[in-house]
Amino acid sequence: MCAAHWQTSLAQDSLVTNTQQRKWILGGSSALLTSGSLVYLHQAWYKNYNTGAFHFFNDNAEWYGIDKLGHTFTTYQTARLMRGAFEWAGFKRQQQLWIGGTLGLGYMTAIEIMDGYSQGWGFSWGDMGANVLGTGVALTQELVWHEQRLQLKFSYSPSGLAAYNPRLLGRSFTEQILKDYNGQTYWLSINLAAFMRQQSRFPKWLNVAFGYGAQGMIGAFSNPPVNTTDGRSLVFERRQQYYLSLDIDLTRIKTKSAFLKRCFSIIGLLKIPTPTIEFSKGKWYGHALYF
Repeated sequence: MCAAHWQTSLAQDSLVTNTQQRKWILGGSSALLTSGSLVYLHQAWYKNYNTGAFHFFNDNAEWYGIDKLGHTFTTYQTARLMRGAFEWAGFKRQQQLWIGGTLGLGYMTAIEIMDGYSQGWGFSWGDMGANVLGTGVALTQELVWHEQRLQLKFSYSPSGLAAYNPRLLGRSFTEQILKDYNGQTYWLSINLAAFMRQQSRFPKWLNVAFGYGAQGMIGAFSNPPVNTTDGRSLVFERRQQYYLSLDIDLTRIKTKSAFLKRCFSIIGLLKIPTPTIEFSKGKWYGHALYF
């Protein structure tokens, strides 16, 4: 009995130590990622603009709403991933949801306040609403279903339009991923099997995805004049694009590897390239693979 009790005590001590180590790892990595992302945002967004008095800015009509979907996607994924990270670190479920799940909203609120002091932008209530929506989508599903049946995903392909307005759309590839809204597509990926009976043979990993994007945007509200070197005027048609596609929910692929599970959870924020139907300007288009 003494030996068994001693072994149990050692196991409990080891578990406590492991949990403490994970909490330190989580705290350190979160601080590193936060500081690194703020440095990146300063280089990509803020360094070319002066600061001034705090002010508001209505940008709801910009970029056909793609920027707002970016805010919703960011807070959704941050809430989803941080809740999972808090679970890995051994926090209680309430702490996972209300601390881990809302950290992204706090981070994006801080960025919005920074925008409020930037003369290039301002505090946007539209952005804040999108931030709250993304966090709400993640937390509501955890509270109701204890899983993410409706996932917000992202895909990006270089549009080639950044060269015509690099100040707004980005000069480098890393800037363009963030700033060139022409190349961004945001998806609502739905796991149909999660709404079916448990004994259904419908693939648990197969999703149906609805996407939204836009093209031809050289400026936020409208396109500025663009001329070629020989004096010709270029006209870019601004248009919205809607997509219907298949997707793969990597988090539902069975594996015993904890490492693969974590990788699948992170990679799962990206839409998997599959055959896609596009509707734009009143016409239908087919893509053998769309990302």
